[in-house]
Amino acid sequence: MSKPLAAASPLMSKSMTAVIVAQFLSAFGDNALLFAALALIKQQLYPDWSQPVLQMAFVATYIILAPFVGQFADSFSKGRVMMVANLLKLGGAAVICAGLNPFLGYTLVGIGAAAYSPAKYGILGEIASGEQLVKANGLMEASTIAAILLGSVAGGALADWNILAALGICVLAYGAAVAANWFIPKLTPARAGQSWHPAKMTRTFFSACKTLWNDGETRFSLVGTSLFWGAGVTLRFLLVLWVPVALGITDNKTPTLLNAMVAIGIVFGAGAAAKLIRLETVKRCLPAGVAIGIAVVVFALQTSMLSSYIVLVVVGILGGFFVVPLNALLQHRGKASVGAGNAIAVQNLGENTAMLLMLGLYSLVVMAGAPVVAIGIGFGVVFALAITALWIWQIMQKRRQV
Repeated sequence: MSKPLAAASPLMSKSMTAVIVAQFLSAFGDNALLFAALALIKQQLYPDWSQPVLQMAFVATYIILAPFVGQFADSFSKGRVMMVANLLKLGGAAVICAGLNPFLGYTLVGIGAAAYSPAKYGILGEIASGEQLVKANGLMEASTIAAILLGSVAGGALADWNILAALGICVLAYGAAVAANWFIPKLTPARAGQSWHPAKMTRTFFSACKTLWNDGETRFSLVGTSLFWGAGVTLRFLLVLWVPVALGITDNKTPTLLNAMVAIGIVFGAGAAAKLIRLETVKRCLPAGVAIGIAVVVFALQTSMLSSYIVLVVVGILGGFFVVPLNALLQHRGKASVGAGNAIAVQNLGENTAMLLMLGLYSLVVMAGAPVVAIGIGFGVVFALAITALWIWQIMQKRRQV
């Protein structure tokens, strides 16, 4: 069994190439499937508030499985863990494609995604050195965002033509991701031989939560990434309702094109972060976080497609610059303290709890009949204030340590 490759391999090694390709295909399937499933439940006349509920079922799997997936990732070769997870995603997509309950199928995809996430991020610390880790995260985020860009547009455009064809493409994407996972060399498990007793695993997980929360740097990363991804997933569903109101367009493709603009921006923001921010200067990302909220407020007031595209690209650039350094910081410090897989699992718990809460609040606001533009403005203001509070919190903590 081979050893971790971080010390000897260049950044774009065979292992890294296989990871990036597999991640692209898996994320392509995730995003195409979301918009294909949204088109399906729209066709089946589910109410508007059920759209975020679809994502909430997905997110709930991350929270429920959080105590177990980190150990799963650290106990086996992470490339093989990614393969098993993509097989679960393939099964969930096939359930929806076969005409069974879309909420059930999407929940199965969520189980696969929950298992996949600690492995895909945790493996970066095993195939890239500490100096390369921010750049490796930049590659991962760029691959993910390219997949969001193409997957979202493909899912929406194909669903406008034929929903079954859109779902079939998702099944094929997951199958190709499984094949790509096979080319990741089998690495030594990070923490083999741990107990698989559920109660002990749960205690170990919450001990890891405590360890990471007590560290000021990892706590900062956990809060920042949780706010970002909770806001990001809510914005995605907000776009679905915002487009018909602000732009007067009712197809499935336009919201995916707007999501794609955010994705394009994140690619550039991730690249800028890789060049301009090191682990020692991570807090430079905070102004970008505040600016995200301001940009969302500006976006909510747009009435033309061109200006909407431009503002969402800016949102994406700020987002990539904000989140990539935070991910690298958590992986670097988490690997040394609780293991990379456990660190990402703890991060997933925080992020998905934030997503669940924000989506739940969004669903309630939609059910109450609040105007979509007003929801967008309020959403941007709250996010800007939250990141400002995080910034002030970090300053106060630093002063206490002096």
